[in-house]
Amino acid sequence: MDNFYFYSPTYFVFGKDEENRTGELVKKFGGSKVLVHYGGGSVVRSGLLDRVKKSLTNAGIEYVELGGVKPNPRSGLVYEGIDLCRAEGVDFVLAVGGGSTIDSAKAIAAGTVYDGDFWDFYCGKYIDKALPIGTILTIAAAGSEGSGDSVITNENGMFKRGATGDGIRPTFSILNPQLTTTLPPYQTACGITDIMAHLMERYLTNTDDVVTTDRMIEGLLLAMIEEGPKVIADPLDYEARANIMWAGMMAHNNSCGVGRSQDWNSHDIEHELSALYDCAHGAGLAVTFPAYLSFAYKHDVKRLVQWAVRVWGCEDSGDDEATVAEGIRRFREFLKAIGMPGSITEFGGKAEDIDHLAHSACFGNGRDGYLHGFVKLSEDDVKEIYRRML
Repeated sequence: MDNFYFYSPTYFVFGKDEENRTGELVKKFGGSKVLVHYGGGSVVRSGLLDRVKKSLTNAGIEYVELGGVKPNPRSGLVYEGIDLCRAEGVDFVLAVGGGSTIDSAKAIAAGTVYDGDFWDFYCGKYIDKALPIGTILTIAAAGSEGSGDSVITNENGMFKRGATGDGIRPTFSILNPQLTTTLPPYQTACGITDIMAHLMERYLTNTDDVVTTDRMIEGLLLAMIEEGPKVIADPLDYEARANIMWAGMMAHNNSCGVGRSQDWNSHDIEHELSALYDCAHGAGLAVTFPAYLSFAYKHDVKRLVQWAVRVWGCEDSGDDEATVAEGIRRFREFLKAIGMPGSITEFGGKAEDIDHLAHSACFGNGRDGYLHGFVKLSEDDVKEIYRRML
């Protein structure tokens, strides 16, 4: 196991109706004038936004609003939010929604107190300072409610890139599984897939002797395999929703990633899909991860045998390649069973786009021509992985 530092200060408030404590929590963490950031649609129709605003008002907290966050959040709205925060003297950013809203809120919070272009953070600059952030989660998926990470799409070139830093870890996050019960099955399945991908990006490691985090990851993957089909069959299953929501946070606050190298090649490859086709991130991961595993498993076949046996219940017959292939097959079948796509053509992907996708993944936004993770991938390697998604 490698040396590591782990700082995870977020105060989690979990359970039914806890969003009614929003004003109290903002005050507890020093907010006096809040940007309420959201997408629209469901948070408005459900009455959640009104409940949040009422709680702020009852606590004597002023607020301004900025809606309009889209899936795969865009840089244009981030710039608008930064300008609004500065003009209004905002000292706290509150995200009401899913991972896209939280990621956009984080970018605004960091950009508001930064002298340069917020996009610097999405080109590798570490975020150590931002306005304090609170979240009210409406979909279990991205894990942004507990992480120091954010992903934004820059509309100048349509580059989808990530930023990181302890400065954007939320001060508090309200997790009420009730708020996820109205999600369509497809969105729920995308969230489950995203959670599993976050776990797999950490499982694919080149660090030896990481038994504790291996077992944590395996346990969370098994929980998704058990609980995922339950919520697809019965969207009102509160206990299954609750287990998935907490797993989503655990999958990405990095408690499962400390002391070990991590991968993230699959996320880099998928980001090009959701940037170009505007597909749901989870749907893109559903086709990316099995294709990537089929390409990269020989780098450490024993690790993938372990995954196939412990997570998917495959028999270790002594034929390592056959065991891994069976694990990948069972992974694909699970994703199909919960309603995820099996190829990029299902959300508009085309063979003629592969050269562009691979070039952007490897060279776009100043990259050096390779993806560096569990295995080092060249542009030709990435093209082959995209071809396996057709």
